[in-house]
Amino acid sequence: MTYQVTVIGGGPSGLMAAIAAAEQGARTLLIDKGKKLGTKLTISGGGRCNVTNRLPEEEVIKHIPGNGKFLFSPFSVFNNYDIIDFFENLGVALKEEDHGRMFPVSNKAKDVVQALLKRMDELNIEVRKETPVEAIHYGEGKDQHQIILRSQEKLYTQSIVLAVGGKAVPHTGSTGDGYAWAKKAGHTITKLFPTEVPLLSKEAVIKEKTLQGLSLRDVDVSVLNQKEKRIVTHRMDMLFTHFGLSGPAILRCSQYAVKEFMKGHCPVTIEIDALPDEKEGSLFQRFQQDTKDQPKKAFRNVTKGIVPERFLDYILEQAGISNEEKAANISNQQLRKFTHLIKKFQVKVHDSQPIEKAFVTGGGVSIKEIVPNTMQSKLMHGLYFCGEILDIHGYTGGYNITSAMVTGRVAGMHAAWESLG
Repeated sequence: MTYQVTVIGGGPSGLMAAIAAAEQGARTLLIDKGKKLGTKLTISGGGRCNVTNRLPEEEVIKHIPGNGKFLFSPFSVFNNYDIIDFFENLGVALKEEDHGRMFPVSNKAKDVVQALLKRMDELNIEVRKETPVEAIHYGEGKDQHQIILRSQEKLYTQSIVLAVGGKAVPHTGSTGDGYAWAKKAGHTITKLFPTEVPLLSKEAVIKEKTLQGLSLRDVDVSVLNQKEKRIVTHRMDMLFTHFGLSGPAILRCSQYAVKEFMKGHCPVTIEIDALPDEKEGSLFQRFQQDTKDQPKKAFRNVTKGIVPERFLDYILEQAGISNEEKAANISNQQLRKFTHLIKKFQVKVHDSQPIEKAFVTGGGVSIKEIVPNTMQSKLMHGLYFCGEILDIHGYTGGYNITSAMVTGRVAGMHAAWESLG
């Protein structure tokens, strides 16, 4: 059987690519090895599906630290606002939440997936699920490409869109299959690494589970380099776990820690500022004043409520202050240490969870080898890439899905135009 466009992979980028190709009038096939399409969409945003982000284009790209600038070109063809219009035209009403995140009004990811599948039906896109691809043989010049399925059936196609994802969240089907097919076409795969991933620590505070399960809200979390200089800071919530650190702020910072590990720097210091709106000096003076005003009270009761209780107890212990110690008896040295720990609490991390436990894959097909406004390979005719197989990665919050849908849309359109031309 011969197709004009064949999309391999039924995630966000693949579904968009197939729809875009068929809308241009190309005979389109979508192949996926899984039982269901859109699995990553179904689990995104905690099952509510964070379809995109409504922030201005420049802001969205800022939230894609892994080669986000590459997306300025595809965004000129199809951007985050176009994604919103696209879904609303399919009958999926969207609503905006904090930080510009867009969700279906129904709060059901399956409504988003259903709308895409319905559109594919209307366009007569042939879909083959549970169909693993064994190999791809690229045709010379204007020759067609050959896709060999595991069943040994051979398919012929003029254009191929590789939308197979990276290596993160493998239960959705992203198991890194596409890298070998990209390499076969001559592409460079940059080093793969986990991003948006929890971090592991061997520190006593973690091993002894002292703070396990404790969340800190709206704290500044920084990654420090070997010279104790801040590489990045994110203000969000974070969580102490039985293995190390997790939660939104840690996930955002994780890629910077991972990049330090990749340079051979280990351990890496994570610094937590529990009261980011106060300067250390003025906080120290405030505590001094409080101890003068309430000398007979236990110091613990004087400072109660400034940070969660378990965190407070741990910091008091580290500063050498007992729970019963009266405020009047606290030395300036103890007070300085206590203040310093609230502002610069450090945890050394030695590794991250593996890429399979990450939300997003860092690294992938080098963007230097892709034409940005068409998503076409610079090395092979009729070959297009989109989504997480590319060396593009963003923070969570609708940014990776935006990148996937935009690159998918652009790849599908241009794959169709090439095959129809």
